[in-house]
Amino acid sequence: MKYTRFLLPLLTIAMTTVACNSATDAERQNPLLAEWNTPYGIPPFDQIRAEDYLPAFEVAMEQHKAEVEAIVANPEEPTFENTILALDNAGELLNNVSNTFFLIAAADTNSELQKIEAEISPRIAAHSDEVMMNPALFERVKKVYTNRKKAGLDALQLRLTEETYKSFERSGSNLEPEQQAELAEINRQLSEATVKYAQNLLAANASYQLLLDEKQVESLPSSVKNAARDAAEAAGATNKKYLFTLSSPSIFPFLTYSNNRELRQEIYTAYIERCNGGEFDNTGVINDIIRLRTRRAQLLGFKSHAHYVLDNVMAKTPKAVYELLDELWEPALNSAEKEMEDMRIIKLRDTHDKEFAAWDWWYYAERLRKQRYNLDEQAIRPYLSLDNVRQGIFGLCNRLYGITFSPVSVPAYNKECSTFKVEDTDGTLLGVVIFDFFPRAGKSGGAWCGEYVSMSMKDGKRVTPVVTVVCNFPRPSGNTPSLLSIDETQTFFHEFGHALHNLFAQVPYKGLAGVERDFVELPSQIMENWAMEPAMLKTYAIHYQTGAVIPDHIIERITRSGKFNQGFMTTELIAASLSDMDIHTLTSGQEIDVNAFEKSVLNEKRGLIEQIAPRYRYPYFSHIFDGGYSSGYYSYLWAEVLDKDAYQAFVESGDLFDKKTAARFRTLLASGGTKDGMDLYRDFRGAEPSRTPLLIARGLLEPESELEGAETSAHEK
Repeated sequence: MKYTRFLLPLLTIAMTTVACNSATDAERQNPLLAEWNTPYGIPPFDQIRAEDYLPAFEVAMEQHKAEVEAIVANPEEPTFENTILALDNAGELLNNVSNTFFLIAAADTNSELQKIEAEISPRIAAHSDEVMMNPALFERVKKVYTNRKKAGLDALQLRLTEETYKSFERSGSNLEPEQQAELAEINRQLSEATVKYAQNLLAANASYQLLLDEKQVESLPSSVKNAARDAAEAAGATNKKYLFTLSSPSIFPFLTYSNNRELRQEIYTAYIERCNGGEFDNTGVINDIIRLRTRRAQLLGFKSHAHYVLDNVMAKTPKAVYELLDELWEPALNSAEKEMEDMRIIKLRDTHDKEFAAWDWWYYAERLRKQRYNLDEQAIRPYLSLDNVRQGIFGLCNRLYGITFSPVSVPAYNKECSTFKVEDTDGTLLGVVIFDFFPRAGKSGGAWCGEYVSMSMKDGKRVTPVVTVVCNFPRPSGNTPSLLSIDETQTFFHEFGHALHNLFAQVPYKGLAGVERDFVELPSQIMENWAMEPAMLKTYAIHYQTGAVIPDHIIERITRSGKFNQGFMTTELIAASLSDMDIHTLTSGQEIDVNAFEKSVLNEKRGLIEQIAPRYRYPYFSHIFDGGYSSGYYSYLWAEVLDKDAYQAFVESGDLFDKKTAARFRTLLASGGTKDGMDLYRDFRGAEPSRTPLLIARGLLEPESELEGAETSAHEK
């Protein structure tokens, strides 16, 4: 997931610096506002205090207002340079402060930061509206836009002008004053609601604890038990207790290996019922968000929020999204039902009970995998230590692109972070990457990539990006390092694909840095294709104790099991994508029963079986309610059409590490939003993307089979 909680139109991330200051508190300069003289231009993490943020935000917003007023007050006729480019360069300080604060608030928050987040978010929304609805500013932008074809602009200047005008239009600049006032109030309320949603979810995750004794965990592998024992001790438990929580490294190993069905049911139910009633209830917040988003879209001339969002991405319409999802739904669900019947046979043999529930899926899927492929994921983890996987990713990037990674000692916001500088083939600095790997109190769940500093051009020089990769991987325990599962390994490859997208950026204007939401997952998902390739595994899957390279027979089992349980995984992914689309295509704005609506659109309308829940249910669907993916969760599948087809370019070259193909793909990564995503893709691939590789990879089509219409491209849909 590429992290996008804070998105302010026309304000992109740029670099500032900080001066060390040993003055007393009374004389102390706010480090967020001083010049950043830190190594590699990273934020001054070691100097920032919570009380620095609000004053920094206030100064930064005032500075941005002054920059905008200077553009408006310019007596000269509006031009690209004095209006569009000047606006593109404005707001640098505000972006630096914002990205530093919001990324830390996601990865390392506390009650003080949460209070600041709740206070500043609506103020930033109001500030953004003040800029984007400034009539005098819009008039200048509109004049440049209207005369753009006669102004002698080059292709990139023309695109920036058009994208800038579109941003103003989509932000309400063409509305009447009373409508603008209503829109501003909607945006203020939305900012408050999304913060409340996120904080409820964080609190709910932190509030649940399943504390067990030795007998209750006897079926678990030692690595899982050791991690749970360490968690219990850290939480202050005594008498050899074992603690399980709702974080992924805790709950899913428990669901996979615990033979205690009642306990599996207990923790699974807690997981899927988070924020669904009780102290941290999000159902009312969801109704507020949907009502406000619907009204905003209709004010701006769109039928629904989904129509508003999709108009600005590759898919363009809800119809195109539904066609993709509907094409995959039935074969995925049929495959999942067959998988369940195979597992039901094992359960019936074990328990003489035909009943199969959602909390049985992970346990019996692992049993079936062992039976069918003789593959025990616990036997694979020792080959996938976190350090080895990281070195494998570094090695892959070196083979493909020639770039190198070196650890550096720099200030960090948490002692668990580690930082690496990234150098190009000629030794020039591409940027730095900050890694934050382990779950802790105050850290959001999941995994994401963000930027403290985005690539930009300043005084003719490239400002190098400061990228962060944040995950929730198993903690080291005693002398045992963090050992990853296959899925966690693929997650690491995925997030590092986002990091490469940021590191390789070479875009002259900040307003052209972003890509369409349904294109943004291509750079991340293509990296996953290499993770379990036999030739790749041989380079990094090394036993942390013996130093032995992963044996061929285990690699063969991994390869043969590659499509195992794909029916389930595809179904839960599509189910979440459909529920996202369904709730965001509502047009009435009337309050709904969130749970009844979900059941209606998935179970009753489409036949989702009760043993499978959508990957995310509404009360904890952070991606779409506070993470920037509203009407966009389908993007993972849309981009998978692209990534599977793009990977075929490497396959067809005869060398999965082909440098010529990699160089062409790097050009795509470096281009940002200088062209439409599909144009960038066609430039790389020389053709429209085919859906066939996706269908094959997900086990929904046999390689030798032909599916009528499979060659239809995502763009044509």
